[in-house]
Amino acid sequence: MPVIAVVNRKGGSGKSTLATHLAAYCAHKGLPVLLGDADFQQSSHAWLRQRERQRLAPAPKIAGWSVDPRNILRAPPGVTHVVLDTPGGLKGYDLLRVVMLADAVIVPVCHSLFDRESAAECLAELAAHPRVARGRCKVAAVGMRIDGRTKAEASLRAWAETLKLPFLGALRETQTYVKCLEHGLTLFDMPAGRVDADLAQWRPILDWVAPLLEPAQVEAKPVRRPTRPVLPPGSPPSGHLRNAATAESRWPAEQALVQAAAAAKQRSLPPVVPRAEPARAEPVRVQPVRVEPVRVEPVCAQPVADEPSRLSQLEPAGVDDLDSRFAGLTTRIGRWLEVLSLKRAR
Repeated sequence: MPVIAVVNRKGGSGKSTLATHLAAYCAHKGLPVLLGDADFQQSSHAWLRQRERQRLAPAPKIAGWSVDPRNILRAPPGVTHVVLDTPGGLKGYDLLRVVMLADAVIVPVCHSLFDRESAAECLAELAAHPRVARGRCKVAAVGMRIDGRTKAEASLRAWAETLKLPFLGALRETQTYVKCLEHGLTLFDMPAGRVDADLAQWRPILDWVAPLLEPAQVEAKPVRRPTRPVLPPGSPPSGHLRNAATAESRWPAEQALVQAAAAAKQRSLPPVVPRAEPARAEPVRVQPVRVEPVRVEPVCAQPVADEPSRLSQLEPAGVDDLDSRFAGLTTRIGRWLEVLSLKRAR
């Protein structure tokens, strides 16, 4: 959002006249403009109230905005351009606030020693601000109430050159400004035939602020198109995706190279001997053997009546027979008992 501030420490230098004309010019260009009045006298607001009473159909509307120089805020929504009318004696921290918000500062200067000295001090303080030093906030001077019959304009130009300050031009002292401001109008609201001389003096000023009011549009970057043509659906692939089926579409020289390479490769390879397939063995069919179940008859053990019983054949052994069978054992036991008795006797 472009913001143009009109700054001068000395009162009566033509700040309100310059600010109201810049706001009217923006309104005639069809730009939603806001006229911010930071002066305690509220001169610009008085001019806006007088302008609303005129109810001129061709005169576009200019929004008003009361601004506290010690608390300058952002413009309300719906506004794209702001012209700020500042109070006299603006310096120090209040001046820095204005510079932080503004994109351009115009300093109106009258042809007098007091005006030039006050403007020089204000310009020195502005030049020390980082935004002005880096070129983000432009500063220029405009001569106000200059008598064309004198050398006042040449004197102001020489003064601006010593300060290396752009001098946009000089506005002459005429009653046209006084009459227009009394009715809430500007030179841009008057018929062009009646104020041709004065509008000609405004031309250098308007040319200087035109890049701020209408910033250059950023050119759209060209759309990067694909390097290869987009193939329709169903078409054969191209480039490294094409296969031997699309070899007919190649150039004749490329086809000849491909055919020669294929022939050379075919000659260098040994002949391919077809491999004999092994005989296929037929599967052996095994006939199932049916096993008949064996029937086993149960056998019952029956005692034989003719054969005598074995128990009946056993006879009891006699005493003599037992002594003969266990004689050795008896002898050993007797000897052991004898030895045991001798040990106890000792």
